[in-house]
Amino acid sequence: MKPYIIYISGVGGQGIIKTSTVIGEAAMRSNIPVVMSEIHGMAQRGGVVSTELKIGDAYSPIIKEGTADLLLAFEPLEALRALPKLNRKTSVVVNTSPIYPSSLRQSDVPYPDVDVIMDELRSKTREVFAMDAETIAKNAGHILSLNMVMLGGAAAVDGFPLSKKLILDSMRSNLPEKSIPINIKAFEEGFGICSKG
Repeated sequence: MKPYIIYISGVGGQGIIKTSTVIGEAAMRSNIPVVMSEIHGMAQRGGVVSTELKIGDAYSPIIKEGTADLLLAFEPLEALRALPKLNRKTSVVVNTSPIYPSSLRQSDVPYPDVDVIMDELRSKTREVFAMDAETIAKNAGHILSLNMVMLGGAAAVDGFPLSKKLILDSMRSNLPEKSIPINIKAFEEGFGICSKG
């Protein structure tokens, strides 16, 4: 099967690696090949974290420029940095809650306006699903469910190769048991926002 290519970006502490693990295990449960790579950067200090996944027949997880089918951006500025991986057919699910890098806080350079970032993404891709995943996660019961809000959004995008049921099963086996109800609620919220049905 032609690989479905997912680029996930954000900053340390947002649960990006766990999100990739849930997706990867869901693919394996479907007997679909999956390859993944991680870049941690300065994750402990809120630095850039990204993962690259290919679901289907692929030998290398590295995503060539302009080939991603889906961008899952946990932070707006990181979505902008991911533009070289995207193309006119890429779907984007992006969290609109900024995390201000310490390098910007210590300089006179302002954080770009989030609306400007969204406009730039829309001008370069097929569709952009923008949501305040931080607020949705808090309303679901805990800020740490932000990654499952984002995963729910991804699972609702046209062409996403894994069923909602498989993702939920993988969540149940990869997340702490006591957190499951909150994370499922967060997932469903994200799914609902990005679902066209």
